[in-house]
Amino acid sequence: MNGDRHPASVGDVMTRKVVAVTLGTSFKEIVRTLERWKISALPVVAEGTRVVGVVSEADLLRKEERREDDAPPVGAVPDKASAVTAGQLMTAPAITVREDAPLAQAARTMALHRVKRLPVVDADGALRGVVSRGDLLKVFLRTDEDLARDVRGLLAGELLPEAWQFVDIEAADGVVTVSGLLSDRSLVPVVARMVRSVEGVVDVRFDLTSGRV
Repeated sequence: MNGDRHPASVGDVMTRKVVAVTLGTSFKEIVRTLERWKISALPVVAEGTRVVGVVSEADLLRKEERREDDAPPVGAVPDKASAVTAGQLMTAPAITVREDAPLAQAARTMALHRVKRLPVVDADGALRGVVSRGDLLKVFLRTDEDLARDVRGLLAGELLPEAWQFVDIEAADGVVTVSGLLSDRSLVPVVARMVRSVEGVVDVRFDLTSGRV
C-alpha cells in the first residue's frame, strides 16, 4: 500500500486478478478451478463481465449431501444437489460491493451475509476484482508513523489549530494516544470519532490535562 495515502475504499485493497466462471461452466471444471486457485468461491459472470451470482464450495457440497437420497423425478427442475452447471449451482443474486465503497461497508456486508469474499463491481455491475477478509485486514499493517501523521493532519485540518498546538499525537501498535494540554475537553468525543475513522487505527486513548495556556 502507498505510505503517502491510507486506503479509503475497497478499490484500494481488493485483488484485481480475478478468476470467474460463466453460467455454462461444468461442475467438475468449477471444482478444478477452486482447487487450482486455492479459493472457496467464484463469481459467475454473464454478458462478458456482469456478475450474476456466486458459486461456492457449499453449493457444490449439496451434491455430496444428497448422494444417499432418492434421485429426483425425471423432468424435475434441477436443484443444487442435481445441478451440473454454474448457472444451476450458483447463489443469486450475488452479494457484491462497489469498488468505491468504504472498507467498513465491505466488512459489514461480509459479516451480515457470513461470507469470506465479495465480488467487487463497478456502477454497471461489471466485475472489477474480489475483496476478502484478509484484504480488509491489510490496513492494520500500516506503520505507526503513517497513522500518527494522518491523525495529526486530520485534526489540524478539521479542528481549530489553537486548540491542538499543545497536544501530541503518538501511535504504538496501531493504538493512537492523544496527550498534552487541551483547553476544551468537550472536543474529546469528537476527536475520538475522528481518530477511529483513520484506516488502520486499532484504538484511541487520551492522556490529557485541562486548563488555559
